[in-house]
Amino acid sequence: MIGIFDSGVGGMTVAKAVEQLLPEHPLLYLGDIARTPYGPKSAKTIEEYSIENTRFLIRNGAKIIVIACNSASSVATGRLRREFNLPIFEVITPAVNAAVKQSATGRIGVIGTRATIDSGLYEKLIHQHNAKFKVVSKACPLLVSLVEEGWLNKRETKMILRRYLSYFKDFQIDTLVLGCTHYPLLSQLIQHRVGRRVQLIDSSQATAQYLKQCLVDSTISTPIPGHTARENKYYVTDLTKTAEGVAQTIFQRPIELLRA
Repeated sequence: MIGIFDSGVGGMTVAKAVEQLLPEHPLLYLGDIARTPYGPKSAKTIEEYSIENTRFLIRNGAKIIVIACNSASSVATGRLRREFNLPIFEVITPAVNAAVKQSATGRIGVIGTRATIDSGLYEKLIHQHNAKFKVVSKACPLLVSLVEEGWLNKRETKMILRRYLSYFKDFQIDTLVLGCTHYPLLSQLIQHRVGRRVQLIDSSQATAQYLKQCLVDSTISTPIPGHTARENKYYVTDLTKTAEGVAQTIFQRPIELLRA
């Protein structure tokens, strides 16, 4: 069973991508809505939350953990790999690999939470591929809360995006990494602001593709013939109508959210 956790509903974009690519692999999701957002919190706190989330998923049968949160991926991956003896996947490395592959000019932008941007991990990993690449990063701390509130097409959201994305105007980036799994829900608005010539890298899709590649010849997660996405379980630490609405927007079907 594949266990996925995020600070809220944004990681469901990863879960949906995994469902589509690995439909016969049982999936268990935990959204820590009660403590979202993780981005403004300290690295120590994010680590503690991530350990608790991982323990919950393991208790409920997970054999693989996917950290569907860039903030947790950037500061807690090492700790989780030391604490738990099972495969731990994060969302940053797949997104970096996709960005490096897609960029023609080597001028890459990254948007994410404050914790993700402050970690400098995207810059470090991109420069490991090519030290000559130019990486421009911008923290966008308000976007997670706007997504969690379901403000996906509000005037206020558009104004805030315009303010954040104007930062990249003079850097001539050709690729923009959506360094938070909440951000794909705003991808149309983001694409409109940065222009069609800028390629968006969705860490959710990149992570699902990477996970599929790793499971092709592996026995760590066994597919169950006939298993369907509707059998997957989605838990949250706080049950709200807004979360239910965003979940339905992501999956385009009714999703039963269970209280963890």
